[in-house]
Amino acid sequence: MARKILHIDLDAFFCSVEEIKDPQLVGKAFAVGGQPGQRGVVSSCSYAARQFGVRSAMPTGRALALCPGLILVSGRHSEYGEYSDRVMAIFHETTPLVEEVSIDEAFLDVSDLPQSPELIARQIQERVRVEVNLPCSIGAAGNKLVAKIATDIGKAEKKGSTAPRAIKVVQPGKEAEFLAPLPVQAIWGVGAKTAAHLNDLGLHTIGDVAASSPADLKRWLGKTGEYLARAALGVDDSQVHASHGIKSISQESTFAEDTADIQEITATFRWMADKVARRLRQKGMSGSTVCIKVRLADFSTFTRQEHLPSPTNLESIIFEKAMTLFNTFWKPGQPIRLLGVGVSELEEGWHQMALFEPKQEKEIRLHQAMDEIREKFGKTMLQRGKTR
Repeated sequence: MARKILHIDLDAFFCSVEEIKDPQLVGKAFAVGGQPGQRGVVSSCSYAARQFGVRSAMPTGRALALCPGLILVSGRHSEYGEYSDRVMAIFHETTPLVEEVSIDEAFLDVSDLPQSPELIARQIQERVRVEVNLPCSIGAAGNKLVAKIATDIGKAEKKGSTAPRAIKVVQPGKEAEFLAPLPVQAIWGVGAKTAAHLNDLGLHTIGDVAASSPADLKRWLGKTGEYLARAALGVDDSQVHASHGIKSISQESTFAEDTADIQEITATFRWMADKVARRLRQKGMSGSTVCIKVRLADFSTFTRQEHLPSPTNLESIIFEKAMTLFNTFWKPGQPIRLLGVGVSELEEGWHQMALFEPKQEKEIRLHQAMDEIREKFGKTMLQRGKTR
């Protein structure tokens, strides 16, 4: 039986949520990101803003230069998670084989469903629109690789000032034909460096790669060449790995000005640890690895991580481990531009207590009470301050 794989991507997800919260933003050029006078990058931008050349991951200053009337929105990251959960619930109701790639992207294996891939895609797209009021684009094919590319191509074919809401289906046996005219960088995992190397070899399209001998590709690019020989023909045997959620939860913060103030750094780490811990508890999960990200004033970026003795979703443990990792390499006086904290190796359940952890037991009870208050009276009822 031929496989039926869907790749689903929420269109401009953060911006789409912001439009629900503030309908006056609909149709306007706006971005979720740093505010004027601050530094940072665009997390997401509306399709109207993209008409001016604004893109995700672009420095805010550059975005404002391209689109002087750009509206900047701070973002509602906790609410993005809630909307994501509602969408993912629809996916899980469709099939148990759901691989959540990120907060706004997933693969679904719908091979066991009797309907055509296109009909299933349209039904899911309509449910997401009606039940959650969000737009999404869907690629359908016999494997993950081609389904992902189909989503990208479908969205590119519907470029404009509104969400594409694209559905692109690649029929079985048509994978190589679909891929052939596309540029080599359309292949999942081919970055600018590999694309440039392929171009230097005279290979500009996926069809060019498919026409090359696997032996030559392996000689030129090693294991990457082996992968490309199969990918260019639309061959991908990777499975949709059913997951309970994304593989990690993280929070970043860009300072308005570079700082070497250890009190401000410490307060920011504590605020981020609280955010990450709360999101873990909201999902009923805990994690075994704490990681940090530090970007210095010269844009050099460092990451550090450490495995915990047992999984946790407690702010105190995440914060203490993050500070320990930070202090292993940071030199006092070294200006910091950005900080990040994350927890990975996620599993279901709350913090696992070892023997003789009375302090953690009290913290668990406290967080349970706080979470109940937030759930009942709203998430802004209790907030940890970012600064002291």
